[in-house]
Amino acid sequence: MSDSHHQPRRSIASGTARLHRLAPRTLRGRLSLVALITATLLMLVLTVAFNAVAQRRLQHQADNELRARAAAVATTVDTSGTKVRVLETSHDDLLDANVWIYAGPHLLEQPPAAGPLTRVANTLAAHGGQRCLTTTIQRPLRLCSHPVPGAGNRATVVTALDLSPYRSSADTLLVGSLALDALMLACTYGLTRLAVGRALRPVRTMTDQAIQWSAVASDERFGSKRHPAELARLGTSLDAILDRIRTLLRHERQLTGELSHELRTPLSRIIAELDWWQAHPRTADQTRATHQVIADAAESMRTICDTLLDDARDGTLTAPGTTEVMPVLHRLAETLDTPSQLTLTIDGSHLTSGIPPSLLERIVSPLLNNACRYADSAVTVRAYAGPDGVHVDVVDDGPGVPPPFTGHLFEPGRRADPDDGHAGAGLGLPLARRLARSAGGDVAHDPGHTPGARFVISLPAG
Repeated sequence: MSDSHHQPRRSIASGTARLHRLAPRTLRGRLSLVALITATLLMLVLTVAFNAVAQRRLQHQADNELRARAAAVATTVDTSGTKVRVLETSHDDLLDANVWIYAGPHLLEQPPAAGPLTRVANTLAAHGGQRCLTTTIQRPLRLCSHPVPGAGNRATVVTALDLSPYRSSADTLLVGSLALDALMLACTYGLTRLAVGRALRPVRTMTDQAIQWSAVASDERFGSKRHPAELARLGTSLDAILDRIRTLLRHERQLTGELSHELRTPLSRIIAELDWWQAHPRTADQTRATHQVIADAAESMRTICDTLLDDARDGTLTAPGTTEVMPVLHRLAETLDTPSQLTLTIDGSHLTSGIPPSLLERIVSPLLNNACRYADSAVTVRAYAGPDGVHVDVVDDGPGVPPPFTGHLFEPGRRADPDDGHAGAGLGLPLARRLARSAGGDVAHDPGHTPGARFVISLPAG
């Protein structure tokens, strides 16, 4: 296709882009522009209609004056005899001004220096009856014909009137109406901007408050304040957005805390192995063993990140896989740094859970770490089959959970005694329950178990 076919499209596109650039950027400016355009169109229609009516009215007044003058002149025309005669009066000079008198088609009298106007008067007289027309041969003039009543001869009087005063009045009305229109449009634009600005002031205030509240995670909401009905829905929407932002921030903090909590143990192992390897000479076999420990810890960190990030994306873990429970429990026991006086017992039959190995490790690991941290002398882990799936009990003989704290046990960041001398952020138990529930299982505390603490992990069977 040639460039000539594309040229109109380019012109339209460039014109549209230019209009977009010229359009006001703010809602206040756009509403004011719409009001100004609407008022301009309305004023234009009203001005045209007003001036059209005014001109018709002035023309009607001119015609009335012409008819009155023609009637006065007709009183001086005698049509009763065999011929039409024009009678002389005391005001003959006034009556002769711009007056033509005809007897049939024959001109009897005409004003001095009539010139070309006589031809126009002849045309009106030839047509007969009452007729009017406007001419601009010499100046704006209005001519009207008026038949003289009489039973004998037919006579016609044609009168002319200068329209300059009427045109001047019409022009004055037009200029005045345009000036009034301009004043009204300026007032309309100013008042519209003022009114829209005042109407949008609460919206600006609400926007500033929403930005401030979202930055500081405030509990204040617009629903608790009184707003006009038009702003109530906006306030509700902003409240929902603020709640969503707050939820996302809470999830972000939770994910960050869980990652740091879970990555602390393998990272500590890596640092310890590197410090030990640098501080003491090692054989080749010991160096390979150190490298293997570091590689296993790094792999554990990668698995932790993948598991927690997958859960954070969907909220439901749907990764396929089955896991033999006992090998995972033994592998976790081998990675624990348990005190020498602590006895760790793993007991159970051949069981298969319906979740991936990495997820099973992340569920059991916090419970096993807590049990080893608080136990006095023994920790027992037992896996068994139940009617609703696979169960894993983690039991220790430590001080147990204080009864007043039982209701807050699985709340993130809560600890029964932060000054008990044990490190911890209060994130392990909530993470284990959340991951178990996302996979269709659960983690529960047995408040009736004494002494010590007993936690029961329920998982879907494989």
